[in-house]
Amino acid sequence: MTDTKETILYIEDDPASRQLVERALKHAGYQVLVAERGLDGIDIARRECPDMILTDINLPDISGREITTALRRDIRFNTVPIVALTAQGYGENQALTMAAGVTGYLAKPVDIEMLVERVNFYLHGGHDKIDAAVMSDAQTKYIQEIVGRLETQVRELEASNNMLKRLDKMKDSFIEITAHELRTPLTLVYGYSRLLNEIPSIKQTMASDDNTRTMIQGLNDGIKRMQTIINEVVTISRIMTNQIDISIGPINPATIVQKIVNNLQDTLKTRPVNIHFDVATWPTKMRGDNDLISLLMNNLVANAIKYTPDGGHIYLTATADEQNIRISVKDTGIGVAQAEQSHVFERFHTAGDTRLHSTSKTAFRGGGLGLGLAVCKAIAEAHGGKIWVESKGFDPETLPGSEFIVQIPIALAFGSPHRF
Repeated sequence: MTDTKETILYIEDDPASRQLVERALKHAGYQVLVAERGLDGIDIARRECPDMILTDINLPDISGREITTALRRDIRFNTVPIVALTAQGYGENQALTMAAGVTGYLAKPVDIEMLVERVNFYLHGGHDKIDAAVMSDAQTKYIQEIVGRLETQVRELEASNNMLKRLDKMKDSFIEITAHELRTPLTLVYGYSRLLNEIPSIKQTMASDDNTRTMIQGLNDGIKRMQTIINEVVTISRIMTNQIDISIGPINPATIVQKIVNNLQDTLKTRPVNIHFDVATWPTKMRGDNDLISLLMNNLVANAIKYTPDGGHIYLTATADEQNIRISVKDTGIGVAQAEQSHVFERFHTAGDTRLHSTSKTAFRGGGLGLGLAVCKAIAEAHGGKIWVESKGFDPETLPGSEFIVQIPIALAFGSPHRF
């Protein structure tokens, strides 16, 4: 038994072969790493830098020859023995494999004693030899094999990409149709509920019976919540299909945000979050679509409330220069993980635990379809601006908070209406 403690990486998808070789090499005193797929093997090799690599040729993802070519591009593996252990047999297969840059070539079935001897041979500088003329011909064939495989993979990727595009279009169409189909009956429900609230006998019953008043108020709140959800879906579906009109004109961002804060007073009674907003410090002039800017700001403030615990603070500030207005919604909430910051503006993205989902958009860590921030991004970009988030990370205990920043040109050149 050898006293060496060299590390050998063995890449093999067959469990029986993997177990047999691993056991034999460990018994011989080597440390053994294993991988079932070629790409996993490459990752382990680059991370662990083993003293030797054994690899099968036929693997589920890439071949042992391609593994060798990939690793030989890394200066760290210029002299590391890479040995093929395969059932392909000798002859042309051996030549092709040698052309890829392997150190040696061993055929299955495995002779354990011979395997340990050959491993020791390769580890100490041994190298299989092959006729120069045969090697030259094999290198040409190997290049042709690589190019052919690459062409096949590119064509498969193109076919998959085309399928994904069709599925994405079908999804967008489904969302749009579903939203409109839901809006039609909801309009009727909303209308009848309004009429119901105006009936004198119902008014009297609500005034004298707390249970009736609670039930009807719950019905009204549920209908409003459903309207909000469907309007979000309709808005995002129009954005996805470039069917929404943006009407540019003079607007007052200070007045818009003041109205949003006023409308949130009832919400703040159940969610005691402190909103800091000084209307006197806000710019009062810019060009944009009043309704869409209102929707953008409402979504950002609601999002801040949703991820800020009771007793927390939300700061609404804005500055303007000759080119841009810069709006900030900063909170003392749970923050946004670094890995999530590039995804929070994607459609249907939800960073929270779906098990905490509630029907309220402002309940702590609850509610929402993952559309609010996607709508904000689309509106900002439709105005020629941008939106991003800054946060030190996610932590429900230390509450690092987050800041959503919108930057929009203060004087848009295009007129009303504009379609995006």
